[in-house]
Amino acid sequence: MAESIPIPKKYEEYAYVLDFIPRGKSVVIKGREGPLVQALGEERLTLLEILAMNGAKFEVGERVGIGKEGRIKVISVLGRLNYEELTNEAKRELPTVIEKMVRTNESRYVAYFNELQPVTPRLHALELIPGIGKTFMFQIINARSRKPFESFEDITSRVGLREPAKLIAKRIAEEIAGGSRINLFVKK
Repeated sequence: MAESIPIPKKYEEYAYVLDFIPRGKSVVIKGREGPLVQALGEERLTLLEILAMNGAKFEVGERVGIGKEGRIKVISVLGRLNYEELTNEAKRELPTVIEKMVRTNESRYVAYFNELQPVTPRLHALELIPGIGKTFMFQIINARSRKPFESFEDITSRVGLREPAKLIAKRIAEEIAGGSRINLFVKK
């Protein structure tokens, strides 16, 4: 009989602050109160509620360590949030924070332009990114077949696509808000 090897759970190591509530009531754990942070996980793009250390200060858009090691201002990750559970402030800041995160992790997101494939015979994954229709899709595929893209600037200069980081950020925001059937970036 074959033994099943447990798949290790993946946890976020870093998150970007969407909102800081110095005296908040947890949405995730009933009765839990204290300094709370609503944040976006860097790797899996998960919305998280985080219990902060007393006296810690946070800036919107700040990248904070939330992994098992490397926590400086964070006590624990309380759990995942749904988009609807975000504060109005967090919802308002989400697009800006996502764009900052995309720019910070540029090579990861440029790789999508080099690797995305058709989803169905009639729809290419590239077309799911706002601002990319059939014309840009074919230009991107042709350009990447000659030489992979190296940066957002490279994409812009070779195919004329304006602000790829903003377009990706817009797509990620749609996926997080639950407005898409197919997710390219957000892990379910």
